Amino acid sequence: MTFESVTYESIPHALISGIAISLVCSAVGLFLVLRRFSLFGDALAHSAFGGVAFGLFIGIYPLWIACAVAILSALGLTKIRQKFDISSDAIVAILLATGLGAGIILVSLTDDLDIHDIEEFLFGSVIVDTQNIVTILAMSGIILAILFFTYKKLLYSTFSEEQAKASGIPVDKMGYLLIAIAGVTVIISMQLVGVLLISALFVLPNVSSMLYGRSFKQTMILSMCFAVSATVSGIFISYQFDIAQSGCVVLVAAAIFIGSLIVKSSGLVKTAGIVAKARRN
Repeated sequence: MTFESVTYESIPHALISGIAISLVCSAVGLFLVLRRFSLFGDALAHSAFGGVAFGLFIGIYPLWIACAVAILSALGLTKIRQKFDISSDAIVAILLATGLGAGIILVSLTDDLDIHDIEEFLFGSVIVDTQNIVTILAMSGIILAILFFTYKKLLYSTFSEEQAKASGIPVDKMGYLLIAIAGVTVIISMQLVGVLLISALFVLPNVSSMLYGRSFKQTMILSMCFAVSATVSGIFISYQFDIAQSGCVVLVAAAIFIGSLIVKSSGLVKTAGIVAKARRN
């Protein structure tokens, strides 16, 4: 098993793609965390791994198959959850286990499989060519544009479904839209941190920012800053010490979270975060 570290030649591409992915993950992840779906990104990633394995098994470019598998399975299970009143954490567990199990079986059935292909999707890759960068930037721009034009409806349905329904907001459609966006975000993010660590970019920057953000917008801006800082720092640490890029990004994000807890508990910052305000209300 080999883990890729950032090389001097790959730094520009890694930075461009990494910053774009960080912005999207933090934005989408904030809605997931506020909906208590923190591990949903992880479940989507493992479901996508089943799609990746299926693509490699039939000899077709795996990422778009992974995207379709992740979104369709998530939408299907969400519909089942609504109909049969199954808890959200159970749906996450089903997605995670089923995707991983299917992926393992398909990998074992695939002849002349290059194990490096699997490692890229599991742990991320620093090799990002121009075509992939264009795809990442385009998809990131589309996702951020959708969030910009729908964030009020998404936010309202996140904090109060009943009031949102009474106001005429299509809560179910907003939920499906968020799932679809999260699925696409997972696919483009696999390039940076891989399947196994992808939930870190969804959760850690947002939990850190929620300690300080006084409003939703402020929390999202802080989350984006934390995510970009973790990604850029992780890339340069990977280059400097010749260690795995994905692990560096995640550990820096974790360090930011721990530092945020220390600063918050010390009383140096006395502002109430968005979670504390929501609880008081």
